[in-house]
Amino acid sequence: MAFAGTAGAALPAGGSPTGGTGASETATGEPAIGGVPASTDTPTGRGGGLYAPSALVLTVTDGADHKTGTVQRAVTLSCAPTPSGSHPDAVTACAELKKNGAKFDAITTSATNRVCTKEWEPVTVTADGVWEGQHVNYAHTFSNSCAMDGGRGAVFTF
Repeated sequence: MAFAGTAGAALPAGGSPTGGTGASETATGEPAIGGVPASTDTPTGRGGGLYAPSALVLTVTDGADHKTGTVQRAVTLSCAPTPSGSHPDAVTACAELKKNGAKFDAITTSATNRVCTKEWEPVTVTADGVWEGQHVNYAHTFSNSCAMDGGRGAVFTF
């Protein structure tokens, strides 16, 4: 059958010039589409499907407004496919985010037994980036650094 270059030629039953449906199999019997195996393996070949990106920039800022305050510290945190970044304990921080479903309020507003003075010297923590494919833009202001130390969890400990 010669269909290449034949304008208006009808395709055989099945829909492709070779008589197939467009889907095929690899040598191992896996389904393939367009000659490319239809595999769900990760780029690392471990299986289990592709991972959604999880990469954040975390900051600690002096002041109640993170947009006008002075950034004191900042780190990067990436949790997929493996924990990495400049965060000093990426493994623990990623585990804490996964455990809490990336609900930052569950981390920053958790109950603490820490006793702090009631002075108002605000410190704001932020998280900006992507978590499991979803945009993240989070900010939480603590009344002072003592309150932050008691309620920031591993994510904002840097």
